[in-house]
Amino acid sequence: MTRILVADDHPLFREALSGALEPYFENAQIIQAGSLDDALAKLNEFDGVELILLDLNMPGGEYFNGLITLREQYPNIPIGVVSGSDTVEVVAQVMSLGAQGFIPKVSQTREIAQAIVDIIGGKKWLPEGMEEELDKVDEELKVLLQRFRELTPKQIQVLSYLRAGLMNKQIAHEMNVTEATIKAHISAILRKLEINTRTQAVLLMDKLQLS
Repeated sequence: MTRILVADDHPLFREALSGALEPYFENAQIIQAGSLDDALAKLNEFDGVELILLDLNMPGGEYFNGLITLREQYPNIPIGVVSGSDTVEVVAQVMSLGAQGFIPKVSQTREIAQAIVDIIGGKKWLPEGMEEELDKVDEELKVLLQRFRELTPKQIQVLSYLRAGLMNKQIAHEMNVTEATIKAHISAILRKLEINTRTQAVLLMDKLQLS
């Protein structure tokens, strides 16, 4: 039996996508999750999941944290990102971080079904014409993507709080750690991104169109 995990925080979208896929995968079990924690729990509960269809901005998964976390903890399960943010910068980042495909939310059901077949079969899948667009991504952005890929999920979480304007003490409170831990994370972030200030980190996130 094919098992597919649909991870999206909008119940209506999850249910609609699951229902739309059923005629294409009659013997498949489609499992639903509404947050990153829920997705991790479902993956722990169900063996043999062959594909994760992942929304980028569900709770716990913001700033690519969901993709990075799932890639780290379940490296052998392919991930197809399903998102409404389909700029070339976002797609480049998604593929750089190890997704096997990017599926725009506006895709027709038969396209999504084909993407699922391709990804489970070991192929990469992108919307028509997107591969050519990725080839045009400038070298500076490619370097930024490679540096960003070195960040851990915790560091990306800290980065998201920095972008929201929180101070170290506030971030420490939100993450339930010491202020010294946050300072260590920030130092590591600046080193990995090869920048010098918090402001530069925020500007870099803007350049990558992280939302």
